[in-house]
Amino acid sequence: MDFTPVIAQVLGMLVWFIPAVFLIALLKSPWAKGHIGELLVRFFAHRQLDEHTYRRLHNVTLNTPDGTTQIDHVFLSIFGIFVLETKNMSGWIFGSEKQTQWTQKLYKRTFKFQNPLRQNYKHLKALEATLGVNPEHLHSVITFVGGSTFKTDVPANVTQGIGFIRYIKSFQQPLFSEAEVDAMLKALQTGRRAPSLATHREHVQNLNRRSDLTADRQCPKCGSALLIRTTKSGPKAGQQFWGCSGFPKCRTMQNL
Repeated sequence: MDFTPVIAQVLGMLVWFIPAVFLIALLKSPWAKGHIGELLVRFFAHRQLDEHTYRRLHNVTLNTPDGTTQIDHVFLSIFGIFVLETKNMSGWIFGSEKQTQWTQKLYKRTFKFQNPLRQNYKHLKALEATLGVNPEHLHSVITFVGGSTFKTDVPANVTQGIGFIRYIKSFQQPLFSEAEVDAMLKALQTGRRAPSLATHREHVQNLNRRSDLTADRQCPKCGSALLIRTTKSGPKAGQQFWGCSGFPKCRTMQNL
């Protein structure tokens, strides 16, 4: 019996099946989900935020004392500077403004992730240092895409879908002149790291180093060494944290 046609048919099916499996796995990866979420935000911002009123930059990597920080979206306008962090997540989301970690519940599985407001705080500080602006003129905005549902009360600057558009447009008090916005845009374009694969790899290495308890750390405020310290009293007694070696002049603290 000649099995050649059968083998050819099986090989033909594999030619389509293997790439399809690879593509599905890729689309489910955190990198792909994050990238898709950012593209959705870009699309809606392009459609609903006038580009002359809101000057925009995406995927902005800035140098910081302890490495780099990567900002999803920055919108510069006469009404302020809006720093947008995108989360492409589904399921139920639990979290409050002051919690270190938020929770995603997806069917019977539970996942912890960093409070995006805290994550975005570092982005704001990096922009403040780069542009030399009043921190009150910087606005943190979070948007969740992907069909998630908030199961706890969240601040007004934590939005879903295109809710970030309404939040940004709610600021109507002019703070800058058009010339100042142009100057800030130019400064940010000059001060950012080149948006390349090499920059992304370096940023990932910096993230891994910051999560390594054995690696040296620098204080993001004063540049001194960060040391592991232990809370001696209060409700958090016994808990460890990163504390600046310049204490008490510098009181920077970071969670382990």
